[in-house]
Amino acid sequence: MSDSVFRNYIAGEWVEGPGSVANVSPADLGDVIGHYAQADAAQTQAAIDAAVKGQQEWAKSGLEQRYAVLMAIGDELIARKDELGRILAREEGKTLAEGAGETYRSGQFFHYYAAEVLRQMGETADSVRPGVEIETRREPVGVVGIITPWNFPTATGAWKIAPALAFGNAIVWKPANQVPASAWALTEIISRQNLPAGTFNLVMGPGAEVGDVLINSRDINALTFTGSLETGRKVAAATAVNLVKCQLEMGSKNALIVLDDADLDNAVECAVNGAFGGTGQKCTASSRLIVTEGIHDRFVAAVIERMKKLVVGHPLKEGVHIGAVADARQMESNLKYLEIAKNEGGKLVYGGEVLNEEKEGYYMQPALFTDTTNAMTINREEAFAPIACVIKVKDYAEALATLNDTNFGLTAGICTESLKYASDFKRNAKTGCVMVNLPTAGTDYHVPFGGRKDSSFGPREQGTYAKEFYTVVKTTYIRA
Repeated sequence: MSDSVFRNYIAGEWVEGPGSVANVSPADLGDVIGHYAQADAAQTQAAIDAAVKGQQEWAKSGLEQRYAVLMAIGDELIARKDELGRILAREEGKTLAEGAGETYRSGQFFHYYAAEVLRQMGETADSVRPGVEIETRREPVGVVGIITPWNFPTATGAWKIAPALAFGNAIVWKPANQVPASAWALTEIISRQNLPAGTFNLVMGPGAEVGDVLINSRDINALTFTGSLETGRKVAAATAVNLVKCQLEMGSKNALIVLDDADLDNAVECAVNGAFGGTGQKCTASSRLIVTEGIHDRFVAAVIERMKKLVVGHPLKEGVHIGAVADARQMESNLKYLEIAKNEGGKLVYGGEVLNEEKEGYYMQPALFTDTTNAMTINREEAFAPIACVIKVKDYAEALATLNDTNFGLTAGICTESLKYASDFKRNAKTGCVMVNLPTAGTDYHVPFGGRKDSSFGPREQGTYAKEFYTVVKTTYIRA
């Protein structure tokens, strides 16, 4: 496979790019997964042109055709979860279990939106004018540009692609250049479905070239992006010029509150799962642990003991809990934030070491800091790393104020046995998702997902709320 060049998919054909890049596993720098085509600006424009034509046909497709396409994609993802999960684990660095789980969940997205195809219902109303009836219905938004990140290469693509197809749109997809194998594998499945040529297009390549064409195109009707806040702002500015509908999922600095009355064992599991699952490379990871003083010392001691049981290693090895960091640049960033935290007065009480495994790769022991404040850089900026920082507070009121004192607002959690505090938290945490006695990382596919403040912009993703982005509303007036 390492000698093969995997091509872009444009207008129903596999197309060579002007160049290619090697896809090297971060868990084993000697493991070349394959060479993947790189599109240029001209090829990206060709994909957009193809999508414009393909969408006109797909918009006329029958509901059962769309249902069958989405179900078939979901069926194959689930049936091949172990095989495709292994590819995902090799190229992204997450464990095999996490890779298989992500692939399975991706299949569920397609199944869910297959069902949504058959639930598309319009509304009727009486006019204020006698003898006039009104109908409202949803129609496809048109051509959708999709830009996805490297941390969930299959799932993020799935939860954008599935509703786009379900509601009759065409797609031009640019995955993150670090993880082309998972995107190519999903595209290969889609390419065998009953879709008009041009309905779905894959353009792999650098954001500075491929992404730039997408976000500045007047032929794109909607652009959905998941990635960094810095890049998200550029996307918003570019799409605004052409009045292109825009949906952004960006940074986060999620917090888990642990109150004195919390079940200690559950709180520890919530913290460790939320902070270090997926090597801490989740937008929903709980990097801030806000703990009241009565339980603080017991909680920190218990978390350290739990962290000692975490096995870091090659993601394909049995018994490994934490795989590799995504790439050299991310590892460099992780180490930078460790030093920043130390220099600002944080106390590193566990982990943080660079590890050498049997295969050369990017491995890091998860890190826990105490004696941190919410004003420290490590608690203000998104590190996207297996680093958690404990912030000691006096009581619930201070905990909530600390949690909300951030420019981000994606997820937040609380561990408590108090109905009073749980109820207040649900209402007053300034985030898009809140969790009670659960990790901040972990959401369902049939309900809306998104945040507030600098974390998200535009309509929500997932669930029935996805139709707000992928459709437009038409109101019809009829005189009999």
